Amino acid sequence: MHAWEVREPGPVEGQPLRYVEKPVPTPGPGELLVHVRTCGVCRTDLHVTEGDLPVHRPHVTPGHEVVGVVAATGPDVDGHAVGDRVGVAWLRSTDGSCRFCRRGDENLCPASRYTGWDADGGYAEYTTVPAAFAYPLPGGVGDTALSPLLCAGIIGYRALLRTSLPENGRLGLYGFGGSAHLCAQLALAQGARVHVLTRGAAARRLALDLGAASAGGADGRPPEPLDGAILFAPAGELVPVALRALDRGGVLAVAGIHLSDIPPLKYEQDLFYERELRSVTSNTRRDGRDFLALAERYRVRATTHPYPLSRAQDALRDLKAGRFDGAAVLVNDLEPKGPVPPA
Repeated sequence: MHAWEVREPGPVEGQPLRYVEKPVPTPGPGELLVHVRTCGVCRTDLHVTEGDLPVHRPHVTPGHEVVGVVAATGPDVDGHAVGDRVGVAWLRSTDGSCRFCRRGDENLCPASRYTGWDADGGYAEYTTVPAAFAYPLPGGVGDTALSPLLCAGIIGYRALLRTSLPENGRLGLYGFGGSAHLCAQLALAQGARVHVLTRGAAARRLALDLGAASAGGADGRPPEPLDGAILFAPAGELVPVALRALDRGGVLAVAGIHLSDIPPLKYEQDLFYERELRSVTSNTRRDGRDFLALAERYRVRATTHPYPLSRAQDALRDLKAGRFDGAAVLVNDLEPKGPVPPA
């Protein structure tokens, strides 16, 4: 099969990825082999490629917003059959037995592993996933539109929960890429008033088209105090900016897995009056199931920009440069080479 792999982490303007031919993986016990149809391009893929995140698997294949079809099953798989359409997301596995897993916080499991970081992901013709971590997908929505929901959507949903936004609350979104534009749709559908603060003119236009009450520059100030805010941009210098925009008791959730250094905070100016700063770490499978159900109910749809699988490196460069609004999605335009031999 064809697959991308991180040759050596470095700036995506260079050639950190290489396009290679490699054997189709064999699904292990409890795993599915998935023929990839589409894979969303997430900012986390950029962090893995450029080395912002430490190497967990040398020469890893990035990608964790996969929509595909089960091509084969490993031993001891129940509930999935060849031909089923499934989603593969960021959280790949947990130990299921630690105190965090037992209390329902599997996203905090110290033994958690991640698609496209600890194991090869979806920038390839095929990938594998533990069956217990594969998502059944709603019908009536195309592969390209579904892909960004599997990380950008799920993480945006968890970040929204972390803001503890009150009913009909005032929400600020800092950065307006793949995750934020999905989160905005859900928040608006649930009655929030949304203010977007982002650097890109195209992103600001998209925010207003989706129904945001305002859209301004990333370092600006919203037209009213916020009950909650989410920082999607990986820019630590925006943390005090967003905290100062909060009303008393407001919560800022930082959604990214990577953030540049936060400058010193001034307690009285930035945190007093019970303002809160919270991080977001991955997601639980329940988050994923709940979000996909809400996305279907409220018709949350990604604005997408398709790229053929062979142009994955270009898609990451364009993501970094802010050349598109919404989300890029890799489309596997290569035909399967024949039946996959049974495991």
